[in-house]
Order: sequence, then C-alpha cells, then structure tokens
Amino acid sequence: MTTVDTTDWASWQRSWDRQQEWYLPDREERFRVMLDMVEAFAGTAPRVLDLACGTGTITARLLDRFPGAVSVGVDLDPALLAIAHGTFDGDDRVTLVEADLTDPAWPTLLPHDTYDAVLTATALHWLRRGPLEALYGQLAGLVRPGGVFLNADHMTDESTPRVNAAERAQRHARQEAGKAAGAVDWAEWWQLAAADPVLAGPTARRFEIYGEHAEGDTPSVRWHTDALRASGFEEVRPVWSSPSDTLLLALR
Repeated sequence: MTTVDTTDWASWQRSWDRQQEWYLPDREERFRVMLDMVEAFAGTAPRVLDLACGTGTITARLLDRFPGAVSVGVDLDPALLAIAHGTFDGDDRVTLVEADLTDPAWPTLLPHDTYDAVLTATALHWLRRGPLEALYGQLAGLVRPGGVFLNADHMTDESTPRVNAAERAQRHARQEAGKAAGAVDWAEWWQLAAADPVLAGPTARRFEIYGEHAEGDTPSVRWHTDALRASGFEEVRPVWSSPSDTLLLALR
C-alpha cells in the first residue's frame, strides 16, 4: 500500500522563514535585489544554481518571480533537503542535489555544466577561508561568461570595531525583544524539527554531519572581492548592504 505524505511542507517553509527573519529582518529585501540582478544579467528565464539551498528559499522566490526559470539546488543538510523535496518534488523546473561543497568532486553531480547565475544567502560563512577560496575557483568555471554569482552573507569589516560593537548590541536587543514576543530561534526551530515524525530522522543525521554549528569565517567584503577576482571573476562589487551583511555580485 502506498503511503501518502500528509506533511504540511508549506508550514515548515513559513516557520523556517520566520526563524531566519528573527536574525535577518531585511532578508526579503536582499532577495529582491538579488533577483533584480539576475534579471539584469540573465533575463526572465535563467538557469540558476541555488548554492547551499537549504529548504529552497531562493528557488521559491526565483520561480515566483520568473516562472520560466529552472533551478538546481545543492545542499548537504538532510533535514532542510527533506523540506525542499517536500516542497518541489513534481516540479520539473527544480532539481535537488545532495552534495558536500568541500568535496572537490561536487560539481560532477550537477545536471548542467554552466549556469546563468549562481545564488547563495547566509550560508558560505559556514566555510573557512581555504575551502571558500577553492569553492570560488570552482564557481568561476560554473558561471557562464557574462553570468553572475551573488552571495548575500555576513561580511565583517574588522577595521571598524566600534561600529561593529554598536551594530551587534542593537541587533541583539532587537532579537531579545522578538524572543519576548514569541519568536523561535535557531536552536528552538531544530528542536521542533527533531520532534516531528517525518523530520526526526533527517534532523538526527544533520547533527551527525554538522554538530551544533559549523565554525566558519566571516571575512570582509574586500577579502571576498579579492578572492573572487583571483578566481576568475572580472568585476566584483556590493549591490546591497546592511550594517552586518552584504550582497556581493561577481560578474564573469
């Protein structure tokens, strides 16, 4: 007898969004600018690589805005990929690939050799500088000439310690107010996933892979810019920023 999946995947997507917005209140704005740049360089029917795709947050917004787009999502997290599969399985515009971005062979798992745009958000700070430089080199070979790589992430300017401290204090105060109003943070969200009958197994495997949280790096915009140019991208510049985060565009 066939088992019917009755999991409310849309609800899990919404809960992931709310949890992320507790940390990043301007999250949707960076996605809007990201997709503006995709349209500027690749039109309204792009082939996109959603790098470290998680639940498919970027892919969902991409397809809502550009129904003619296709997206390949890549991630290693079994729980977040389970939500992505529950959301997109049956949509032939979406392919999901389980791969470790620190494995040099991960591009061989992709269904296409090149992409109009590679997009990622709040993910690559899980990598140290060495593996990130290696990844940038691989991305330069995956983005077609004239295509773009867009990375929205924490990028810390160590030359402004007082600005950084003030921003951090204000951000933490805002988050505490959100918690008092009932917001769910990262740890609590994963507790909810672990308690769900469908996600419990993938969540356990996820923590076997990553532990509580990977210890990556948050280098400056200049570091990212220099690394991307050294990897083969011709033009690199921020196209959006907040006090703590930057959306960096790299053009092949």
